[in-house]
Amino acid sequence: MLIYGFVKGGDSMAMPEVLQVSCVQLHWAKTLERNLAQTLSYIRQAAEAGSRVVCFPEATLTSYYFPYVITLPRERVREALGEVQRAAAEANIWVIVGTIQATADRLLNLAHVINPQGRITHEYAKVHMAGADERKYCRPGNKISFFEIDSVPCTLVICRDGRHPELYRIPAMAGAKILFQPSCSSDSLEAVHWKRVSGRAQQPAGPNSSIYHCVANTVGQSPDGEQTSSGQSYIRDPTGLPLAEAGYYEEGIITAILKLSHATGSYARDSFEHPAFLRPYWEQMITEMRRRADETPE
Repeated sequence: MLIYGFVKGGDSMAMPEVLQVSCVQLHWAKTLERNLAQTLSYIRQAAEAGSRVVCFPEATLTSYYFPYVITLPRERVREALGEVQRAAAEANIWVIVGTIQATADRLLNLAHVINPQGRITHEYAKVHMAGADERKYCRPGNKISFFEIDSVPCTLVICRDGRHPELYRIPAMAGAKILFQPSCSSDSLEAVHWKRVSGRAQQPAGPNSSIYHCVANTVGQSPDGEQTSSGQSYIRDPTGLPLAEAGYYEEGIITAILKLSHATGSYARDSFEHPAFLRPYWEQMITEMRRRADETPE
């Protein structure tokens, strides 16, 4: 049995040959009202450009600036998310958007996948916390992301998660063709400079998985002037080569057409096959990933 072969549901349509995707680069430390307005505008722009999917950065709506995030009522965050859902339906486009929300046990850093009918079809909570504030206020999620966009199997990670390749290579073994990575690579100026030089901010997934990689990152300084963000959002093909890239400092949108047959997942699938003694463990992990895929982080 080909455990990593993706099996579509009985009512799924055929996978398209190509998928046009946009990634948006936004400031990471602005207010919810400003973030929401920008998000709605870029949804319209992506749809007008012919994209089927638009991916926004980590914590798109709430910002990633925790002195502000912790003051936001959960009800207002949910209201803003509802406005994004309505905009997705009006534009007839898939939207991946982020929030940080309160739960009974600390905060969760969430990515929401919204379909062209405006329904949230998948949610993922960041697994690996990054900055000191995030580690203080947030707790990690407990699943690997695996979902469909127009019958195209996909996965996503949030920012620091991308440094843990098992989080996207296991989905690639199961047939995922696209990795979406909402990110906020904020840090001190010196740290951000070294992230740019070394390529540490978002490490391309294609060279060790052979799937597409779409990163929506942030730009700008924090209100206290202590931190900045690295920019450089990108869309890369399964070899790791760039199809579209953003700059260091500017907000904006990038777009690319993904030829889905190029995303073979071959490197991840080779790891599934050899060494042979690991196959039962990969099978077990893939089964558990699928079992948890539709769970709502709470």
